[in-house]
Formats: sequence, structure tokens, C-alpha cells
Amino acid sequence: MTAGAARFVVQEHHTEPLHWDLMIERDGALATWALESEPPAGAFEMAARRLPDHRLAYLEKEGEVSGGRGWTRLWDGGVCEAAWQEQRVDLELRGRRLSGRFILEPTGRAEEGTWTFRRI
Repeated sequence: MTAGAARFVVQEHHTEPLHWDLMIERDGALATWALESEPPAGAFEMAARRLPDHRLAYLEKEGEVSGGRGWTRLWDGGVCEAAWQEQRVDLELRGRRLSGRFILEPTGRAEEGTWTFRRI
């Protein structure tokens, strides 16, 4: 995998609806996807919605969401190798909970923001 070392975090995001945000460091920001559920142990495939990039400060953010819209807690985090391609991101995650090889790829047109996140 042609990649560079980066940090990642998964935030458990208690808003409506409950979801988990996967954030991967890239070019001074955090590329972000909302996951529909907590990533399980073992093999899985789940929907991931591409969100706007977040500031690096979100690598450590926990607590209240602005405007009283809920709260977040750090669910996982660590380092990763990420190979960014136009229509795919190959990941090697080394976190406390997520460890191993994963893929993020659009399920339709990338501009619609619908992706799939899966362990390989």
C-alpha cells in the first residue's frame, strides 16, 4: 500500500440519529464519514456518509455538541496508513478497537456522499 502515516479517530456521536464519525488525518484536516452503527469486531460492511472535513482539534474532542444538540465521546483512535485514490481509500488502522485492513469506497456517485466502509 503506497501511503503515509496519519492519525484517525472514531467518535460516538450522540445526536439524532446516533452515529459514529470516522475521521482520518489528511492534508491538515480530518476527512470524515458518518457510520450508521458501531463498527463490530470481525468482518463487516456498513454504510458511510461523507461529511465535510473537520479541524484537527476533533482528534481529541469529547463532550457537548454546540447548540445543545447532543454529545460525543472518543470510541477509538490511533494511527493508520492511508492510500488515497480517486474512488477509494485503502486503510491499515492500528487503534484500540479497530485494527487491520479496511476500505472506504463510494457506493454510487461520490458527489452524493454515499460510501461503504468495510473490513477486508
